[in-house]
Amino acid sequence: MKKAYVRPLDLRNGQVDMNHGAGGRATAQLVDELFVRAFDNLFLRAGNDGAVVSPPAGHRLVVATDAHVITPLFFPGGDIGSLAVHGTINDVAMMGAVPLYLSASFILEEGFALAELRRIVESMAAAAREAGVPVVAGDTKVVEAGKADGVFISTTGIGALPPGRCLDGALARPGDAVLLSGTIGDHGVAVLSRRESLDFETTIESDSAALHTLVGQLLAAVPEGAIRVLRDPTRGGLATTLNEIARQSSVGMVLDETAIPVRPQVEAACELLGLDPLYIANEGKCVAICAAPFVQDALAAWRAHPLGHQAACIGTVTDDPHHFVQMATAFGGRRMVDWLSGEPLPRIC
Repeated sequence: MKKAYVRPLDLRNGQVDMNHGAGGRATAQLVDELFVRAFDNLFLRAGNDGAVVSPPAGHRLVVATDAHVITPLFFPGGDIGSLAVHGTINDVAMMGAVPLYLSASFILEEGFALAELRRIVESMAAAAREAGVPVVAGDTKVVEAGKADGVFISTTGIGALPPGRCLDGALARPGDAVLLSGTIGDHGVAVLSRRESLDFETTIESDSAALHTLVGQLLAAVPEGAIRVLRDPTRGGLATTLNEIARQSSVGMVLDETAIPVRPQVEAACELLGLDPLYIANEGKCVAICAAPFVQDALAAWRAHPLGHQAACIGTVTDDPHHFVQMATAFGGRRMVDWLSGEPLPRIC
């Protein structure tokens, strides 16, 4: 019997339609011609409903999941595809684990341009290859026009945690140092500038990046246990992240305003828009709570990495029954750095 001819996907002018999510020939074609071709690896080529993977001997598994609903889908320095890879890899890395595998689920809106979908998928695949963390399983669903903002992506990451390693938000101790791997606010301001069509003298780009090698370099430079906590200050920014740690560990913190690195153009944009960089999302920065004797070794390790040139010690963990995070200002006073109230920048990651 002669095999029916199937026209290739029109990846230049075509659009997502409901058939692409129906589970039939159109779904298989979308998966084969777009997703498998971009993410290509042995797991996906097998065509199974999942992937069989194993951690290195003696290691424990770390699992993290994330959903990405950013507006706009493309922004200076990245897009929803690369962001989905970076965000999930970073969640695994913040536990001290080595990221091994990713899975990805796409919710597509009927009418979404296949050209834009290909651009997102190819960006996502490039980010995964660069990080050395393959996408080994996935799923695709299509919803009616108007029920999604083009594309939503949910990702899950699996990593391997070496024996004896424990990083936990409850482990910060009075006297520890608060370290930051670089400038804050870049991602949120980059997204906002594209969303609101704002023009600045200097282009502000997202800091979106996979941080697992930065984390690995840090952990290799100090004794086991010297790094108590790792976090990536995404939604809610640096201020919210530090308040989370303070609450988990039942401690306080005092930050040094002059030590927190902020790019001049980001600071100027925030001043213009009435925003505080402390509460702006980041997608390529790391906070570490470090035992005081090892601060210089930790900073040296970060500054030797391409993503950590501007690493700084920005504060100290204190004994505070109220678990307050405070800022020692440039004028010699102190102010409270409270939790984020409301949502100044919705749909940011």
